[in-house]
Amino acid sequence: MLNIDFILLSITIPIGFYMAWNIGANDVANAMGTSVGSGALTLKQAVIAAAIFEFAGAFFVGANVTDTVRKGLFNPEIFSSDLYGLVFGMMAALLAAGVWLQLATYFGLPVSTTHSIVGAVVGFVLILKGYDAISWAKVGNVVASWFVSPLMSGVISFTIFTIIRRKIFYSRDPMRATKQAFPYLVFSVFVALTLVIVFKGLSNLNLDLDLKDSLITAGVIGLTAALISLVYLKKYFPESNEISTELEQVPKILGSFSDKTNDKLKKRISAIDNDVKRIILDIKKDMSAKYGRAIREEGFMYAEKIFAKLQILSACFVAFSHGANDVANAIGPLAAIIEILRTKSVAMTVAVPLWVLALGGIGIVVGLATWGFKVIFTIGSKITDLTPTRGFSAEFGAAITIAIASKMGLPISTTHTLVGAVLGVGFARGVRSINLKVLKQIAASWFVTLPASAVLTIIFMYLLRFIFGGYVY
Repeated sequence: MLNIDFILLSITIPIGFYMAWNIGANDVANAMGTSVGSGALTLKQAVIAAAIFEFAGAFFVGANVTDTVRKGLFNPEIFSSDLYGLVFGMMAALLAAGVWLQLATYFGLPVSTTHSIVGAVVGFVLILKGYDAISWAKVGNVVASWFVSPLMSGVISFTIFTIIRRKIFYSRDPMRATKQAFPYLVFSVFVALTLVIVFKGLSNLNLDLDLKDSLITAGVIGLTAALISLVYLKKYFPESNEISTELEQVPKILGSFSDKTNDKLKKRISAIDNDVKRIILDIKKDMSAKYGRAIREEGFMYAEKIFAKLQILSACFVAFSHGANDVANAIGPLAAIIEILRTKSVAMTVAVPLWVLALGGIGIVVGLATWGFKVIFTIGSKITDLTPTRGFSAEFGAAITIAIASKMGLPISTTHTLVGAVLGVGFARGVRSINLKVLKQIAASWFVTLPASAVLTIIFMYLLRFIFGGYVY
């Protein structure tokens, strides 16, 4: 006799891996896109870093218990009398979301994996159980995140980059300004990213830390990191003495030059003494300007090196948090299908086997390594030109937004947050620095994601029912 449950499970597992693969190719690329675009990391280095931190987040602190249906879009109990209808729907949802993500990745468009699976779930529930079966308030939250996520992160990133530009790049000595700001920046980064992990990345561990405890924990970690940064800065980024030493000699050189020149000229052509003084003054100004520009240019390079390190740090934190949280988009429906076929019942939450977590983590890493470069290049170079300071501002702004929104319960999308952060940095330099053509394409893909995933799910669901329905109905 044909074991239909075994066959369905054998098909679902590679579909779940396929979905995780596309999460890596599209969603994970967002976390690393700014680092590659700014030059802080090469593509190979970004893939290695993301592979380590994404898998660590997914496998070690990923959801060991996950929602049967992501975001509570409907009550699974309405399928109590049609278990295989739910199985076919979940299988179709995974496949449809994966196909849509792959299509978006092919064109280098960053779209939300959460929104893809939400649209897919809405599609099959709407067809099988009707309009009233769906929690439209939850769908409304998803739609709201189209605006909340990029707006919040854009404003925050705009503000961060503006402050950096004014305090460091507009200062007379950018190197000294960077050194003075570095410990405070490290403190702020560790506080914000610790809160991201506590509020979002580790929510699956049910730590139940209140806001006060979370802030204290983040503050202690941030302060420790800031103290370590002082030692690191002194050891690996010593102040360059080359230009400073030369600059110290300028007054002596100019003074000697001025005295000798004045003596010679006064003896020979005392009648044009005033003109000579004016010429000497101009020479002094030119030389001072030359050395001043050299100091500023060296300071700019120094600042970019420092911020490249901070950007790598923030990218790894975001990747870890993303792996811990968003792997559920792939393994949630897969775990639900496994549990339904095993128990012949439905539940709001289901246990996630360890091998399923590993499957999701591996799929994410493989997806990033094989196809993530397309979205990485869109985020990193096609929207606006990025440097380490700009890339850091975008990633740090996105991290702050994720932490605030996660704690406040605001609808948030990691993809939309990162894109909005990159736009915020771009707008800080003027609208002309934004590639509006690419921006329009990205915005259009966001609005199409829900209906596209829903339609694809309906098609795949009917196809699965046509192939296997005769064995279960």
